[in-house]
Amino acid sequence: MEFVTVLVRDPRIQKEDSWHSYIDYEIFIHTNSICFTRKTSCVRRRYREFVWLRQRLQSNAVLIQLPELPSRTPFFNMNNPNHVDHRRQGLQEFLEKILQDALLLSDSRLHLFLQTQLSPEDMEACVSGQTKYTVADAILSFASLNRRFPIEDEEEKKGKDDADSDSESSSSGLGPSDDSISCGCKASPASEES
Repeated sequence: MEFVTVLVRDPRIQKEDSWHSYIDYEIFIHTNSICFTRKTSCVRRRYREFVWLRQRLQSNAVLIQLPELPSRTPFFNMNNPNHVDHRRQGLQEFLEKILQDALLLSDSRLHLFLQTQLSPEDMEACVSGQTKYTVADAILSFASLNRRFPIEDEEEKKGKDDADSDSESSSSGLGPSDDSISCGCKASPASEES
């Protein structure tokens, strides 16, 4: 029987500069679904990236009533644990509902959102064929390089073995393993860019 488990957890405050901060959340996926390139993955996303995802999914599936995101409120306080947890729960419920819809599961943007650390702009470029890498390449490269992406040069692909030996995780990136489930997400340089 197919399953998809999604957890939105570990909210962290990230500083953009001395005046601006935001919260990002870890999205953990564990599945045996044939729809997914990777059977386990872990990325960090912020609220505005969820907003982007919902807008893109809605524009591609106009006949589907998409679930709502937790509302953006001017009174949201990232230092208030209740506010942060309420948003986290809403984001998780949003993803749980989306992952039950076969049409939405066919959208490449959803998979790039859940299984790479690409920015929305880079996801759009990948989906529209404006990159040297495919959606599957993006997901596999992200996993095998311990969340450092993208690989666009053949030379970097040849040097992949060297990069893997320096990685923080002992997971090979070649498939699901108990190790990849337990390693969790580390704050990655890519998550701080957006």
